[in-house]
Amino acid sequence: MIKFFRKIRQNMIKENRFSKYSLYAVGEIILVVIGILIALQINNANESRKSAKQETLYLKRLLSENKEDINTFKTNIADLEKGIETIENLSNALNTAHTNDSTLLKSANEYFKYGSIYPIFVSSTSTFDDLSSTGNLKDIQNTSLRDELVKHYAKHKQVAEWISIGTEWALPNDAPFTYNNSIMRFEPTSSFLFGDQHLSDQVNHLRDKKTEYINNAAVHYWINIDAIDKLQILINDTNTIISLIEEELKK
Repeated sequence: MIKFFRKIRQNMIKENRFSKYSLYAVGEIILVVIGILIALQINNANESRKSAKQETLYLKRLLSENKEDINTFKTNIADLEKGIETIENLSNALNTAHTNDSTLLKSANEYFKYGSIYPIFVSSTSTFDDLSSTGNLKDIQNTSLRDELVKHYAKHKQVAEWISIGTEWALPNDAPFTYNNSIMRFEPTSSFLFGDQHLSDQVNHLRDKKTEYINNAAVHYWINIDAIDKLQILINDTNTIISLIEEELKK
């Protein structure tokens, strides 16, 4: 084809048909430009299809991770609520004058097992981290959804930091209490290290140190309640994000 056009040009030049040659040259340029535009259009269409496919993949991953987060947060809340229950049971046992020894000791053991555990925060952010670090966040075409995602994952960091602050506040109170009262004597796996222990000695210790134990339990009660509140807010926000992503995938 190129040789054909070149031959036409050469014949026109030899025959001194410059006006026709100029017109032909303009037409050839127009054909070249049209060809380039068509190629660009095809390339842009291909890129758009790739981008749309990539966006759908990212949205599905975000949807899956946020649904996973809902289950994780609910499990965390259930664990914290179990801890709160043991804290309340210990308080009732210590504050009731005629609590029998076995009930008091059981409530203390359950508190050490569940109530004195610190809240944790774990969430799935790998897809959003990938979008942010690679600059692919722009693949989410819906700017409103994109903004909501940025705000949503900022809340993840806020909750993580808030729970961490609660833990850092509680630790200086918890560590001396644990050591000074030798509470590892109540832990089945380490109790043998303290030699033979009589039930009466353990419960008398709990009653004598009633205020210290309730103070310690109150610290964990506060950080558990606070963590539950933050996680519940995040669950509500996550449900909203899930709805927005599902709506976008339907388009």
